[in-house]
Amino acid sequence: MKNCLKCIQSQSFSNFEVWVIDGDSTDETKEYLNTLDPPFYFISEKDSGIYDAMNVGIKKAVGEWLYFLGSDDQFFNDSVLKNLFERDDYKDAQILIGNIEYSNGLRFQSKFSFNLWYKNTVHHQSVFYKKDLFKKIEYSLDYDVLADYHLNLQLFKQKTPFKKVESTIAICGDDGVSKNYNWKLYKEEINLKISQAGVLSFPIFFLLGLTKYCFRRIL
Repeated sequence: MKNCLKCIQSQSFSNFEVWVIDGDSTDETKEYLNTLDPPFYFISEKDSGIYDAMNVGIKKAVGEWLYFLGSDDQFFNDSVLKNLFERDDYKDAQILIGNIEYSNGLRFQSKFSFNLWYKNTVHHQSVFYKKDLFKKIEYSLDYDVLADYHLNLQLFKQKTPFKKVESTIAICGDDGVSKNYNWKLYKEEINLKISQAGVLSFPIFFLLGLTKYCFRRIL
């Protein structure tokens, strides 16, 4: 977490606030968070998982744009926010989508397109959202691992205006829970797609999920 917060502190753009949502840690996390000065704030309380914590952060935030950075992730460089928010060619967009780099050096180029129905083509740490979007929606607690995928699919279905920027936003770990590729993960993916497409789509998404799962098992 410390490296994550330090990378935010080093940003050359400073017009932001940071809410750290801590799940009532029993180590020295709270003591460290108490040493931070504004614009860093924190809440430490028990929650129902990462997306519950994000929903709490959304309610606390007062800025125009929201971004979710995992405790093991970092901004790509010190000018990420400056390069994004000192320009005005996306004032009509409600979503900004960049790219990320994994800690092993591989790059992921996020795409907000029809391919979302096939797989998650938008990395969570590559996206900035207008806070106004969350007046009507939030991260669903029905999904333990893929609630951000569910959210993005909702927004795509609603034809939410977006802007693709060819910037690398963050460096992210390559071993998160979404990389386990177990059947529970694919069941979650199948269910979230059906929630958006309707129950008649079950055979299509079940077969797709099963095929992807079997393919991963033989790799």
